[in-house]
Amino acid sequence: MTVVAKLGSSIVADDDGALRADVLDAVCEQVAGLHAGGEEVVLVTSGAIARGMRLLEMAKRPTTVDELQAASALGQGSLFRAYEERLGAGGVLAAQVLLTGFDLATRVHYLNARQTLRKLLEWRAVPVVNENDTTATDEITFGDNDFLASQVATMLEARLLVLLTDTAGLHTADPRRDPGAELVTEVSGHDQLASYEIGQRTSPFGSGGMASKVAAAEMAGAAGIPTVICDGTSPGTLRAAAAGEAVGTRIQPHAEPTSSFKLWLRYAKPARGTIRVDGGAERVLRESGSSLLPVGVTEVEGEFEAGDAIEVAGDGGLVIGKGIVNYSAEELRRIKGMRSDGVRELLPHASEEAVHRDYLVLT
Repeated sequence: MTVVAKLGSSIVADDDGALRADVLDAVCEQVAGLHAGGEEVVLVTSGAIARGMRLLEMAKRPTTVDELQAASALGQGSLFRAYEERLGAGGVLAAQVLLTGFDLATRVHYLNARQTLRKLLEWRAVPVVNENDTTATDEITFGDNDFLASQVATMLEARLLVLLTDTAGLHTADPRRDPGAELVTEVSGHDQLASYEIGQRTSPFGSGGMASKVAAAEMAGAAGIPTVICDGTSPGTLRAAAAGEAVGTRIQPHAEPTSSFKLWLRYAKPARGTIRVDGGAERVLRESGSSLLPVGVTEVEGEFEAGDAIEVAGDGGLVIGKGIVNYSAEELRRIKGMRSDGVRELLPHASEEAVHRDYLVLT
């Protein structure tokens, strides 16, 4: 089984962008120890942009996409070498893997990425995964690679996701503002999470924060994967988390895991439009898990093609699901509200369902 460990920008770099060599030394030493014990480990890292900023002597994080991409291009090689040298000193091969949101959103690419990662693990290498910021666009705004780490854990059916940050874990309030904030050692459900004050950005070089870590834990939890959020600057935390010891905050997985395909659909494939349905269709979708037929469609928003992902919303606008649509937006506007016999008359070779229940996930 696999442990996926994610290092945020606050772990990789100081506030001035300098590499935190002591932290990387300690983390890579723990990875080498886990590896020697037979564990499969994948590292997901942030910090390429911060590293590039340091090399450029930039005072603050760029704001335009081209500057972010250029800073990442400068920092990416240097960052990987830092891991490669430290893991190599522990007798472990490191492999650089760069992914984009497109690789996650396109099913074939997603499966290819999974096969590559599995082969690297079979070869007893440690993949060091980062977003390919130099070709990405809106992916740079993802939560400091927390989303990516959750997706990697899901695609590999990992036994554990460990999010290493510069705080002890989730607290009852923001510990930087409330001295009475207490560490939450275990979370057993979404309702419990909702009761805590979850802060935002923790580092001038990162784009995440506790909110994105909790969201990543929720995604992993839907796949049946527990998550530990802990202080990566504290000695031995990764090793302790992997061993099941009490460290940081452990967020338990959902009782009934969701299928791999529906997890990919829900979290990785972006929606291209929205289909609104009437009250009867909404009730059937929620209660019976049925397919969505054109007769239940009341409005079509956006432009999309057959095979794209769309959101399904009720009359009030609340999103109730996400699915793969069998019609283009233009076709669906022509047949919305029509019964199946009328649809067949207008489009003889069309699918009976607007969205088949096998390709629909309720949200």
